Amino acid sequence: MSTYTARLGGRTHSFPSLAALLAAASPERSGDRLAGLAADSAEARVAARWALAEVPLARFLAEPVIPYEDDDVTRLIVDTHDARAFAPVAGLCVGEFREWLLSDAADAGSLAALAPGLTPEMVAAVSKLMGNADLVAVARKARVVTAFRSTIGLPGRLATRLQPNHPTDDPAGVAAALLDGLLLGSGDAVIGINPATDSPKAVRDLLELLDGVIRRYAIPTQSCVLCHVTTSIDLMERGAPVDLVFQSIAGTQAANASFGVTLGLLDEAYDAARGLGRGTAGQNALYFETGQGSALSANAHHGVDQQTVEARAYAVARRYDPLLVNTVVGFIGPEYLYDGRQILRAALEDHFCGKLLGLPMGLDICYTNHADADDDDIATMLTMLGVAGASFVICTPGGDDIMLNYQSASYHDALYLREVLGLRPAPEFEDWLSRIGLLDDAGAIRDVTGTAHPLTAIGRELAA
Repeated sequence: MSTYTARLGGRTHSFPSLAALLAAASPERSGDRLAGLAADSAEARVAARWALAEVPLARFLAEPVIPYEDDDVTRLIVDTHDARAFAPVAGLCVGEFREWLLSDAADAGSLAALAPGLTPEMVAAVSKLMGNADLVAVARKARVVTAFRSTIGLPGRLATRLQPNHPTDDPAGVAAALLDGLLLGSGDAVIGINPATDSPKAVRDLLELLDGVIRRYAIPTQSCVLCHVTTSIDLMERGAPVDLVFQSIAGTQAANASFGVTLGLLDEAYDAARGLGRGTAGQNALYFETGQGSALSANAHHGVDQQTVEARAYAVARRYDPLLVNTVVGFIGPEYLYDGRQILRAALEDHFCGKLLGLPMGLDICYTNHADADDDDIATMLTMLGVAGASFVICTPGGDDIMLNYQSASYHDALYLREVLGLRPAPEFEDWLSRIGLLDDAGAIRDVTGTAHPLTAIGRELAA
């Protein structure tokens, strides 16, 4: 294990390992402070970044932050590394890699070709040397396109997850939120429900509800009930209409175990979901959620800072060619991301790292009610991530999820972002919106309040 040093202001700062160096170089956040990993001063943080800038990228292959023999995520990262893809940047140090990423040489094609050669620790390291504007500029150049019934990640497009949660999974309540979202042009990434219970019957009822609406109105989207992966596997075996298989994942074997997940179990789900062949535009059939702090909350972080551990979760996701990956960036609470500034920084880091690793990255731009954040922070994050080229965002009725009790973006927020940035829905979904008369001649959502629009039948049917 190497020791890393930097001399600053007449003082030599020493960091005993690569993991310690990465932690000290991280921007301030409450989770790293809670874990005892944060730099003890602003000077130490600058010194750590100075030392990190000089670390060769190849060092991250030689010195895993979590030992190979102790962790299956480390083994996945090392065993699947593509040396040929890595070759164009193999001779660079972290600081030189930052300059390359910001140069014209790093375009969409070169970033896509490079992705299999990058490890999570490499992209986490370079993100720590970047300002917020740098993270936006580079992520905007990266393009990752996936498809199921709609195509996600195309240039000039912004997809949305329509999230019609209800605290008792009441069909009428779900229908009201679903109708609200569809009438406001939301749902092209997925119509995804967090169920109030993980019971197979409750999950199946919701799956059949969503499947019936999608088929009845020929909506080019996909459904997902965010139950545990084992429930999805069981329901697929029983013939339930499962489109996307969901699972929360993390960046260490122990953290995944706290979710009741192994790589072998995810392999089984991947094979089962793709075997159904339910997609019409493609077969990217998995949906993952992640979040900074999840490994620390399970005491499964192995002394690695929360942003680096989060990036390692993307190596797990990358293995399964998912349709969607999103970080629920402010959901875990102020113990890990204290305020709007820290949440914004984490959102930009996660999006940047996910895109560089080749993932279709979106966000739940959100905060819990005990965090030092407000709706203006949501608007700032939403706008910056729209400029950065996020593949999708999560939207809830009025920006308030009444089941999970947290604040997120609203259906109207997505309309704002599409309008000010000139973004459009997924192409298949946009065509559907046009066919059913929800787009005006300029391509904007038409107000059909008070009209006998065919979609309004959804609420009446499900309430009955």
